[in-house]
Amino acid sequence: MAFIQKHQYSLRNHNTFGIDVRAEQFISYDTVEELVSILQELRAQGKRILQIGGGSNLLFTKDFPGVILHSNIQFLEYVSRGSTEILVRVGSGVVWDDFCAEMARKNYYGSENLSYIPGEVGASAVQNIGAYGVEVGSIIKEVETVEIATGTPRVFQASECEYGYRDSIFKNRLRGQYIVTAVVYRLSTIPQVHLEYGQLKDLRAKEETPTAQTIRDAVIAIRRTKLPEPCELGSAGSFFKNPVVPLEKYRQLCAEYKDVPHYVVSEDSIKIPAAWLIEQCGWKGKTHGGAAVYEKQPLILVNQHHATPQDIVELASLIQQSVQDKFQIQILPEVNYI
Repeated sequence: MAFIQKHQYSLRNHNTFGIDVRAEQFISYDTVEELVSILQELRAQGKRILQIGGGSNLLFTKDFPGVILHSNIQFLEYVSRGSTEILVRVGSGVVWDDFCAEMARKNYYGSENLSYIPGEVGASAVQNIGAYGVEVGSIIKEVETVEIATGTPRVFQASECEYGYRDSIFKNRLRGQYIVTAVVYRLSTIPQVHLEYGQLKDLRAKEETPTAQTIRDAVIAIRRTKLPEPCELGSAGSFFKNPVVPLEKYRQLCAEYKDVPHYVVSEDSIKIPAAWLIEQCGWKGKTHGGAAVYEKQPLILVNQHHATPQDIVELASLIQQSVQDKFQIQILPEVNYI
């Protein structure tokens, strides 16, 4: 049966910032049938509902006056195996990196660049998580959901999910209307590697075709040098999206700054690392109240000394204004404010 906390429930352990806000009610469910039943009851009560995963991409700005739902649907099954690809169906409550670890162990390619990203499978399909040149939308085949308003199951094909940079239909047009219950991923049984970003380029020089496990190990090693462990220092990972600017804007930057880091998006669009922009503005290691810009990676905002939500919101706003004033470039939060 679903676990239900009827009284004020601390969400400190359900958000990686470690913010101690409270929910009016918290419900964890184990099956789709439980979820449908819970939604029916909550609709009758007129309760406000918010589905969360591991809380790794959230900033709770205050107590939540409603019901927090959390999936404990945990399974991993192989739907089909072909000569070049497999389909894997995974419950929304499975820890994302546990899935990545299993795929790498079997040497199935597709998720290894996304290793060590905190969160759960359900959230991966909503956020379109990405790292080191790969976005999860590229390996998703189907997303199984339940409509909140009716309790009706619906399967979205990947082509219907409107995946973009850290974006999906579930974050925009259908925001708050569906809850993900499972995701079907398409993995390759033959090497399909993406080693164009950062230190992963070194792997291509060392060996022509590294295994999925080798790439996963490299990604984890890189992330550990740049990102704080949530159990030691609260954060939400990358706080800002990398802005995409017109080619002409990039050329203006190059005229003033040497070796501007960049990634080509199209013939007339260039992606500039937000971390570089923030560091150029002098924010690396700076503090604001109990919040701080992580000293090893300026894209990370951390809960350093019992930060309040307002500390983090204000710090983010100050950084955005600095980047806008210095570069006339707008950087937007990747983190969702609740």
